[in-house]
Amino acid sequence: MRLVSWNVNGLRACLKKGFLDFCDFANADAICLQETKMRPEQAEFELPGYHRFWNSADKAGYSGTAIFTKVEPISVAYDFGDDIHRHEGRVITAEFNDFYLVCCYTPNSKDQLLRLDYRMEWEDALRDYLTELDQKKPVVYCGDLNTAHQDIDLKNPDVNHRNPGFTDEERGKLSQLLNAGFLDSFRVLYPEKTGAYSWWSYRGRARANNTGWRIDYFIVSQRLRDRITGADIWSEILGSDHCPVVLELDGAL
Repeated sequence: MRLVSWNVNGLRACLKKGFLDFCDFANADAICLQETKMRPEQAEFELPGYHRFWNSADKAGYSGTAIFTKVEPISVAYDFGDDIHRHEGRVITAEFNDFYLVCCYTPNSKDQLLRLDYRMEWEDALRDYLTELDQKKPVVYCGDLNTAHQDIDLKNPDVNHRNPGFTDEERGKLSQLLNAGFLDSFRVLYPEKTGAYSWWSYRGRARANNTGWRIDYFIVSQRLRDRITGADIWSEILGSDHCPVVLELDGAL
């Protein structure tokens, strides 16, 4: 099966840049979106063969996630944990026969790290949520996690240390998650690959120069390791400041 995750940075804008053509090209069993910035009634479009599930933020035009899947899930849950985590449309969990698929748009720590304290609360609560799910069946956790985990996950690690997305605290929380029984699927297959990025600033020809960050992931339960048949970053796909990331697993959705 093929699973795709993409921060579209506004789905209404991305629809005008070929999103539906991308869906045809991707031929994915499930497509997980982040930063949709909309409610479902704000854009009507045909996507035959997919069930659609949306989680929109209380604040209009902000955040938001969606899952489009060819197989109807057993159940779908929106958000997680305490009320503080339930107003920005950041998480959707779809339960399938063999695993949970969790689509996530992790909060950004913001300039001057104004939201870092909340980000740390979020990371701890979400890790608890994922490990609870993992006790029931394996988890595939994907999305824009707003963290470059290792130095090789961004072009200029030295100058970006302590910038949002590359603080010791954020990187440490991702390490804690991996140590709790999960794997970074891309690094399972490509442990030392450099120049593999999923986000580029709109400034300074960053994308043309591949001055990027890898902040979009498929994180999977360790017991799914032998089912990973492919992991990719489709940097040639335009339409957003992020590009899609892909996970291929043996078996059916």
